Formats: sequence, C-alpha cells, structure tokens
Amino acid sequence: MNLSIAIVGLPNVGKSTLFNALLKKQAALAANYPFATIEPNIGIVPVPDFRLNTLAEVIEKESGKKPPIIPATVEFVDIAGLVAGASKGEGLGNKFLSHIRETAIIVHVLRAFANETIIRAGSIDPLSDLQTVETELQLADYTTVEKQKEPKGVMDKGVQFRWQVADKIKYGLNSGILAIEILSSDEERQIAKELGLLTSKPELIVLNVSEEDVKHAVELRKKYSNELKILESSIVIISAAIESEVASLPEQDQTLFLEELGVKESGLERLIRGAYVTLGLQSFLTAGEKEVRAWTVRTGATAVEAAGEIHTDFIKKFIKANIAHFDDFVQEGGWRGVREAGKMRQEGRDYMMQDGDVVEFMIGA
Repeated sequence: MNLSIAIVGLPNVGKSTLFNALLKKQAALAANYPFATIEPNIGIVPVPDFRLNTLAEVIEKESGKKPPIIPATVEFVDIAGLVAGASKGEGLGNKFLSHIRETAIIVHVLRAFANETIIRAGSIDPLSDLQTVETELQLADYTTVEKQKEPKGVMDKGVQFRWQVADKIKYGLNSGILAIEILSSDEERQIAKELGLLTSKPELIVLNVSEEDVKHAVELRKKYSNELKILESSIVIISAAIESEVASLPEQDQTLFLEELGVKESGLERLIRGAYVTLGLQSFLTAGEKEVRAWTVRTGATAVEAAGEIHTDFIKKFIKANIAHFDDFVQEGGWRGVREAGKMRQEGRDYMMQDGDVVEFMIGA
C-alpha cells in the first residue's frame, strides 16, 4: 500500500523547510518568499521501524547471513503555498488544488511562532490560516459538485445514488461543513473519492513551533485542540528548525541531539505515526534469508488481503499464513525457534492481521 501525504499551507509557514528535513536533504527551494515551491516536490522516505534491524539480526544468527532490510515507505508531496482565492485561480490556483487530489491525507502546516525575518502577510494566527486553506478547499469542492447534473429520467440506481451523494455534499459545503463530516457510509466515501473531493480526505495538523516551545508539546496540543476544535491526536508539534538541524547531523548523533532538547522522537516519526493512526493503518513484517521487510495494510485487513499486498496472485493462491508475534520471534531466535516452542500459529485467509505480526505466507501453485 502506497501512502501519499500532501503538505499544504500558506506561503512561508515552513512547509519546504520541514519537507527538506524529512527527506534529510535540501530537495526543495526553501527560499524566503511566496511561491518558492512552484511544482510539487515529491520525496519517498522510509518509515522508521526499529523492528526491522532486530529481525535482520535474528535471521543473521539463524542463517549466518544478514538479509537486506526493506522498510515501508511514505511519499511526501510539498505543495506550493496557496492564498485566499486559490479556488478561483489566485496564486497558483487550480494547479495547486489538483496536486492534493492525488494524495491520501492532507497535512496542514501552521506557523505558531513569530519571526521578523520571515516575509509573510498577516499576523501569526494558526486558526485563521487553517480557515483560509479549508475555505479554498471547500470552494473547490463546491465547484466540483455543482457541475454534477441531476439525472432526470435515468433509472440506473448507481447514477441516481451518485447524484444524491453529490447533492448532499453540496448542501453541506454550502453550510460550511467539510465533505468528510457529511459522508456516512463507505459507498458515499467512494463517490467522494471518484469526484476527487479535497475535503473528503482525512487531515492532520502540524504546528511549526519555536525551538523553545517544542519541549511543551503536550500543553500545546491541548491548547490548540481547543482553539482549532480538533482532536489532540490529530495535532503534531514540530519545530522545522530543529528538524533541519537534526537532518544535517550524522545519524549516530541525531538521537543524542534530540535527547538533549528533551525530544524523544524525530518529527518524521511523529508525523508518520500520526498519519498511520488517522488513516487506520498498521504494518506487518516478513523475515527470511532473502529480505526483512515491512508492509503497510489497513487496520482490520485479513491475511489474504495482506498477502495481496506482496503480490496480487497470492490472493487466489493463498493456502495459509504462518504467523508469530514479533516479541516471540525475537525471543525464540527465528522461525525454527517459534515452531519448536509452539509459538507459531497457522491462520486461514480470514485471520485479522495485527500490527507487528511476522508472517510467512504459504502459496499454492
């Protein structure tokens, strides 16, 4: 499963600085003026997962050879800053909006600290900034659903349902309600996806704070949860300046640097975890001499669905899945150990996958 995250926000809120830090390279033009990012910068980064190195060490002890490690990945898309009126073509207009449609989740970057050296219109007001962006997304969606014509005289139930959903969304948007808050079934959500509605996507809030404030993440999440009227779990506190400094350090020094600042995890780790929780995703693991790898599936995915993430042919040819808990796999020293200890289970196609399952799929010819 490919996870694509759109990083959006008004000009000069720190999007490109954050993006550069996440990719650990200066991939975007982080210039101090509006529209420094004209085309979306796209980068694919590995999902941090300590379990992969541990599994590789277990396999090395078992087989005598350390296998290559392949982490799950996330695609970050740094989208050019928009302005009020983007839905009508102001700034970079519809070009900006079209890039968001290709992603799974929207991350709103809001600046929550003052800096006189940064060129930016208006005051530092995260709520106002969020409202500006969401208003443009709503207006763009309203234009989309307004183009849907009532299918008069058409008896096809699917066509009728599509119109009913579009009309329902149009009514809600006209009242200032996001599409994601209007949709009440998987069928309706599928229609919204087909229409490419921006406000039907899940959202995360990244508050770009000062280096001093990053230590107070718990208090800041609570404060802005009340101000922005959004769940604390949907807010990630990040200092793009700190993340930029961390990215410039050798990997062995990064953890120590964060610890000295009183930060336990990098911004990348917190942002990806937030996206996984918001989207309802989890990882399962495969471990063998050929490779150790993490795979992303939705929470609640069955064993046969997980097998299909590896190869679509596995869905039809699925026989069973050998599964061990990560802790048991490590403790018993690999596949041979969990088999001998009776800690390996054989599960059928309807088994509900759990985060951290170590899996060996048995596939027929």
